[in-house]
Amino acid sequence: MGERVIDLRQVYKSFVMRHNRTESLKQLFIGWLDWRRRERRETFWALEGVDLQAERGEMVGLIGTNGSGKSTLLRIVAGILEPDKGQVEVRGRVAPMIEVGVGFHPELTGEENLYLNAALYGLCRDEIDEIRGEIVAYSELEKFIDVPIKNYSTGMYMRLGFAVAVHLRPDILLVDEVLAVGDEEFQEKCLKRMQRLRAEGACILLVSHDLDQVAKMCDNVYVISNGKPLFRGPAQEAVDLYRKKVDPASSQ
Repeated sequence: MGERVIDLRQVYKSFVMRHNRTESLKQLFIGWLDWRRRERRETFWALEGVDLQAERGEMVGLIGTNGSGKSTLLRIVAGILEPDKGQVEVRGRVAPMIEVGVGFHPELTGEENLYLNAALYGLCRDEIDEIRGEIVAYSELEKFIDVPIKNYSTGMYMRLGFAVAVHLRPDILLVDEVLAVGDEEFQEKCLKRMQRLRAEGACILLVSHDLDQVAKMCDNVYVISNGKPLFRGPAQEAVDLYRKKVDPASSQ
């Protein structure tokens, strides 16, 4: 058994959903006159009793339908969200690629954002200087690195974000559907880099709707349905169960 770097046990996470949101005195007054127009609050449980364990050098997949809780789980691993209940232990440097453009400032250039992002992960100026050239070359954005990223396409955002993340020597890389953005050639390049990181001992947590990709790349896969754990096991078994019991349309 290898070194465990992610250990989540019995994690619960809820959100409050507001219906007929009251944002003004006028709306408040209307709600006072008509109960049907009053604001109502409902608790939505995004995760209920979810466990997740992953080891160094392991690639773990998360699959489930939209809204099943996968992205919420990744945000808890990244430390962006706190669970309502449960145990969360994450060991090592985490590089989250969980939303295109997150952590970038639109008015800054690609290079300025490169330095900003790397600094947020704890690298000093000299350390960033050492890997700056590699990051730019990997992203293939040499001609656009001095352009404010508000002018970048979604694919360009992804290129820069992924290039920064994989050059930070992360212990844990979180990837949430962002590889679905951009051209196939760069996607393939990213997948190969992920395999290299894994061989070097990084743990990779992958959320993807590409079930064939998940079955091919992952060691173990968690199936989540409506915020609840459904299955954890070898990748192909998990994908087969998902296609049979959760989303039969995905096998067509």
